[in-house]
Amino acid sequence: MLDFLFGLFSHDLAIDLGTANTLVLVLGKGIVIREPSVVARHRKTKKILAIGSEAKRMLGKTPKQIEAFRPLKDGVIADFDATEAMLHHYIGMVHENPKSFIPKIPRPRVIVGIPSGVTEVERKAVQDAALTAGARAAYLIEESMAAAIGAKLPIDDAKGSLIIDIGGGTTEVALISLGGIVINKSIRIAGDELDEAIIHHVRLKHSLLMGAQSAEEVKIKVGSVYPLKEEKYMVVRGRDLESGLPKSIKLSSGEIREALGNVVNQIIEAIDGVVEEIPPELVSDVFEQGITLAGGGALIRGIDKLIAEETKMPVWIVDDPLDAVVRGAASALSDSKILEKVKVTGGLK
Repeated sequence: MLDFLFGLFSHDLAIDLGTANTLVLVLGKGIVIREPSVVARHRKTKKILAIGSEAKRMLGKTPKQIEAFRPLKDGVIADFDATEAMLHHYIGMVHENPKSFIPKIPRPRVIVGIPSGVTEVERKAVQDAALTAGARAAYLIEESMAAAIGAKLPIDDAKGSLIIDIGGGTTEVALISLGGIVINKSIRIAGDELDEAIIHHVRLKHSLLMGAQSAEEVKIKVGSVYPLKEEKYMVVRGRDLESGLPKSIKLSSGEIREALGNVVNQIIEAIDGVVEEIPPELVSDVFEQGITLAGGGALIRGIDKLIAEETKMPVWIVDDPLDAVVRGAASALSDSKILEKVKVTGGLK
């Protein structure tokens, strides 16, 4: 009876708990929350002061008594309390309904995407955070599988589908067939490392210290990993390491391409490693269907062309690559047969 009431007054949720951004999809309504995975809190009292976009604006600008940080690192929970507070905040936001005379009970079923390379302890931490934040049931699904479902790949067929999900903290490479993962590789090299590469390059070449948010902006506006027909330029500001004074420099997409080269090569190596292990029976399927790209990293200019050139296979980017994981997780949660087949683990509080 209680479960029936909880289901009546709660919205089931799919959550892409990413290192950089958190997406929440309400079944039947679509994506309702798209916020940075950032929390700001008081250092001594541990009181949460801001979550999401408001907290991200505080990064690098807080006084000593306040810390603004990402509670997830490399796709897994680095600070359990902050992650729990963030999930609790978003679950509560979804169930707010000031026009309703009946108070909603935020006890939804929740499914969360996780990297395939996490340990049992890390998996349990994600599940516990969702349950403690108010979920009555918490399920986990590997991000590569969720992305494949979100991309509408034929995961149940007896044919191979190769998907690459380049997120903020991890890059997932997986070969999927008959509803399961045949081969997978998860490396903790992705969007954050690309940002760090830009910071390192600018520091060495221009003696300029820039922040992570500035590096991310450069990556989005002028970043590329393959030669462009027309190079892009952007002016960035930071602190001169020699004089300590503010300084501006002009960066080109060609220079950023050089900065990103080493990190992108590591991602290519991971892809090559999986391609080399594809069973002979599935090779023709992958060559015929091509490689599917998802995640924020799929939006980097030329990444599809570079991977196609290196693997000698066609590459295509899914529609709305940032949303592929949360869409796929929602599809799994709404279909009990798919959920039973693809969930990593599940639990009731």
